[in-house]
Amino acid sequence: MTDFLSRARELDAADTLAPFRERFVIPDEDLVYLDGNSLGRLPVSTRERLHQAIDEWGGDLIRGWDRWITLSREVGDVLAGGVLDAAPGDVVLADSTSVNLYKLAAAACAARPARHVIVTDDDNFPSDRYIFQGLAQARGLELRVVKSDIDLGVSVEAVREALDEDVALVSLSHVAYRSGAVADMAAITAAAHEVGALTLWDLSHSAGAVRVPLRSARVDLAAGCTYKHLNAGPGAPAFLYVRADLRRELRQPIWGWFGQRAQFDMAAEYDPMDSIDRFQVGTPSVLGAYAALSGAKLTAEAGIGAIAEKGAALGAYAIEVSDAWLAPHGFTLASPRAGTRRGGHVTLHHTRAWQFSQALRAAGVVPDFRTPDRLRLGFGALYTRFVDVYAGLSRLRDIAEAGTHLEFPEQHARVT
Repeated sequence: MTDFLSRARELDAADTLAPFRERFVIPDEDLVYLDGNSLGRLPVSTRERLHQAIDEWGGDLIRGWDRWITLSREVGDVLAGGVLDAAPGDVVLADSTSVNLYKLAAAACAARPARHVIVTDDDNFPSDRYIFQGLAQARGLELRVVKSDIDLGVSVEAVREALDEDVALVSLSHVAYRSGAVADMAAITAAAHEVGALTLWDLSHSAGAVRVPLRSARVDLAAGCTYKHLNAGPGAPAFLYVRADLRRELRQPIWGWFGQRAQFDMAAEYDPMDSIDRFQVGTPSVLGAYAALSGAKLTAEAGIGAIAEKGAALGAYAIEVSDAWLAPHGFTLASPRAGTRRGGHVTLHHTRAWQFSQALRAAGVVPDFRTPDRLRLGFGALYTRFVDVYAGLSRLRDIAEAGTHLEFPEQHARVT
């Protein structure tokens, strides 16, 4: 029988990212946190920087804007150079992911006025689909929904079948929120370009977890959040990416003074900047931007290559343990098995997944639940150890063997 605990300890001893765990606030070492793909842990540097920022506000008052006003671009450049395959000036921090998706989707459709179709998939994150539904209804467009595999993600072939000369925009998630399946960004982008369509990628579950080949795949547009694998905190600002040669062509629909040329001239007419800043709208969240900057710097320092490799290894270990311990209790893998096809989380299917998720929380393990009947286990590579995965799955096995999950009600409440 495999000694999974010894294996976990060996893997932790060889982990080059292990020292980064000490740079996060972890007040309870007994708590097994396996939901970093919903909300990352708090970096120590972020706590310190936010205290400093509050003091700046108290002492500098309005004078602080001399340096605060450039924070959105500063964060964007760190993300571009250290987290995403992009260049400085390609990315800016702004608004929320949903707002950024709306801005970019509307701009893309306006840039293809003779085309009338938006393509997405049926397992894309609900907010993304709602935005496209609203945009299609408001502008008389067709929303063409591609069938995807709930566990294995959307295929290049399925997207290609939905493409024709009437498609203006293809928008998908790079990493599926439910299963963690990684879409083939390069092949899908190339297929969209073959028919003259633009692409818009949601990077919320991929930024900070896997390699994101924006430049090499010739991606047109992208948006994502900073509070998951980038550890910027609850409600932290999002970011967006626009390919350099498209910036002057696209005019986003929300015209605000942070996108205006010569902003403080207070001109009566809107004249957007040529840079990525034209996709900003209003005054940025300074405290949120400092948190995003700290998280992005930490990720860039560790290196996205090393993070992606450890994330894949954590997932592979979790799958191996699950096959041995949990499959006999009715659990099945609801994620791609291959590490190259899987993001920073592993999902398990069980008809009583909601009850297991509640029993795990009672046992000091924080997982996530997603419909239908899925237990989602997220691994923050900078702070999750292999022994944490061992402990979490060991407690899950004990719950299954004892049947204590049956003490919890079958229905589930709203989960963010």
